[in-house]
Amino acid sequence: MAPTTLTDATAQRLWARLNAVCEQQWPALQARVAEHTGQGNLSMEVLRSIDSTNSELMRRARLGQTDPTLLVAIDQTAGRGRMGKAWESTPGSSLTFSLGLPLSPADWSGLSLAIGVSMADSLSGLLNQAATGTDRPTPTVQLKWPNDLWLDGQKLAGILVETALAGGSRYVVTGIGINIAAPAWKAAHTPALLPDDHMALPPVPPTGLTAWAPSVDAGDALASVLPNLLNDVLAFEASGFAAFAHRFATRDALAGQALRLSDGTEGIGQGVDGTGALQVLTAQGLRSVNSAEVSVRPAASTAGVVPC
Repeated sequence: MAPTTLTDATAQRLWARLNAVCEQQWPALQARVAEHTGQGNLSMEVLRSIDSTNSELMRRARLGQTDPTLLVAIDQTAGRGRMGKAWESTPGSSLTFSLGLPLSPADWSGLSLAIGVSMADSLSGLLNQAATGTDRPTPTVQLKWPNDLWLDGQKLAGILVETALAGGSRYVVTGIGINIAAPAWKAAHTPALLPDDHMALPPVPPTGLTAWAPSVDAGDALASVLPNLLNDVLAFEASGFAAFAHRFATRDALAGQALRLSDGTEGIGQGVDGTGALQVLTAQGLRSVNSAEVSVRPAASTAGVVPC
């Protein structure tokens, strides 16, 4: 994606809005970080343009800079998703940020799912609040394992979790991308092909918060997501995925769905196990799927299911 040119006025308005949200919430966020680290050293930056907020915090971590940091980008020119996929964003029509924290949970399994649960709960609350007093329906925000949020069967947000080893401990960078307005849908997108499969599957179309809540902006989304995200990441460190398993199950978009794995295996989604691994009931029995191994697509026989 080519970098988007921002006018000074547009950039200033967006910066002021996001900065105001961060500053308003700063005392509570600093107190939570102080409780976690022993010092109130959470820093906040709102940048006009950068390649990727995740990439920047990972670069810093490799240089030994591992202080708790919130990095928000008005324009992200080379955003990344899972498995190296590009995340396209438009200034003002999307919210992109990363939260970097030193963490040491007993078990890292299911972290991206816990973060998804936190975001889904927050964004659902934002949409419900925006719909109060109107007759607009509010669809359920669902979680598409392992790192996407869906709204009305369309992709609303994505999560990218990366870690760096620094000084014997882990620094975790959580990257978030939320569509505020739905990006322009490119009907000519190249379909995804599964191994040994001649059937092309189109990518899932995107949506945005304003499709359901026209008055919502990036500042509203940040204000909604940020406090719960920080609290839930620290809660995960203390309790692991078990503290989030029930909340995930209520929003699981793949449970009971006919699925096809990238190796061609087909089965029915059976939720996730205690570590957050996807459970798929195949003809050979129950299979446990880790996010690093395969992607998930609807089975060829379920053409009516929205592709992942």
